[in-house]
Amino acid sequence: MRNCNATEKQTTRRILPIACAMALVVAFTVSLPQPAYARQVTPPPVPTDIQVPAGFKAFLEGHGVGTQNYICLPSDSGFAWTLFTPEATLFNDRDKQVITHFFGPNPDEHGTVRAEWQHSRDTSAVWAQLFRPPYSEPDFVAPGAIPWLVLEVDGKQDGPTGGDTLTGTRYIQRLNTSGGIAPSDGCSGLTDVGKKAFVPYEADYFFFAAPECDADDND
Repeated sequence: MRNCNATEKQTTRRILPIACAMALVVAFTVSLPQPAYARQVTPPPVPTDIQVPAGFKAFLEGHGVGTQNYICLPSDSGFAWTLFTPEATLFNDRDKQVITHFFGPNPDEHGTVRAEWQHSRDTSAVWAQLFRPPYSEPDFVAPGAIPWLVLEVDGKQDGPTGGDTLTGTRYIQRLNTSGGIAPSDGCSGLTDVGKKAFVPYEADYFFFAAPECDADDND
């Protein structure tokens, strides 16, 4: 019978230094700062009128920079600037693009146009509509800024390769807005119909999921 004791002892002598080295690597890794996407997302306190339902947790945020795009159209009162889409890019706290925002057809509502957010990497997307009325109280909303909003997701779609970063989203808050309101003039007669105005704005967007959703920003 072959005696394996010597071989086992030699193998053990080789394995122990490797195991010790691996333990040091793991300990060092644990001591390093965690990646940005592991940090807790903490939305600012907001009035009850703009809160999401209890139990939902923010898992992703982005600072939006872009324009609110208006077109002059006939209205009940004559003529008015009408929002036809936002065009914004959302960045994380490392100035990396994470989401694009615009209006788009919601496949879950047979193409009804809703506010849409699409993840920049995996192209997962969600569509949402107002959950509560727009909030414009001056104690929170800056003069000349578009309202704060809370929206409820009513459509979602995975990316073509199965990306699902955004599809766990149930509510979206738009907070800390600046700019973006429609022009005060330039839309008063038939000759103005069809004119467009692209108004710069910024806002912070917070994405909320149900507690059981294991969501992260995967950026």
